[in-house]
Amino acid sequence: MKAAAELLADVGIERLSTNMVCERAGLTPPALYRYFPNKYALLCELGKRLMDKQNELIPRWITAEVLAGPVPGIEEALAGLLLETYAVTDEMPGGVWILRALRAVPTVQNVRLDSHAMVAEAQAGLLAEAFPHVPPEELMLAGRVAIDMIYAGVELLFDVPLNPREVAKVSAAMVASYLPRLAAQPS
Repeated sequence: MKAAAELLADVGIERLSTNMVCERAGLTPPALYRYFPNKYALLCELGKRLMDKQNELIPRWITAEVLAGPVPGIEEALAGLLLETYAVTDEMPGGVWILRALRAVPTVQNVRLDSHAMVAEAQAGLLAEAFPHVPPEELMLAGRVAIDMIYAGVELLFDVPLNPREVAKVSAAMVASYLPRLAAQPS
């Protein structure tokens, strides 16, 4: 996996091949194919590992207490999560290319989509603690949109030379601005 990630960083998605990975890792193709039949299987595993590292950050920033608290605290938590997710992705060998593969390669997209669905479900549970009067389907939608907006902010930082703190601040403010609407809904 290390060889695949390093190669991905060196050559990109299109040029990555299992033969290159075998050569760099000192494996024979049959040894690699026992676990990974093609480069897309490698990309899926790299994607799962990246998503797991990113998802581990969420409970450190987003809690029921934060979501039930004042908007500035929510904004601070969301901005911190975005910045730390960006840093984890940047530090992982091939991280930006894995991130791009999760968006652009059809056979790899489900890794991202499944991960976001799982996180949205967990976030909907936290939102239900903070906003018990709001219908669950609305909380699920709010959680899913929030996740994808924060993730889009991370992707943006790899694609455009922008100030990470400013992107995090704006993204967090946009997401957090919806929560008072949830709180204002009648019981």
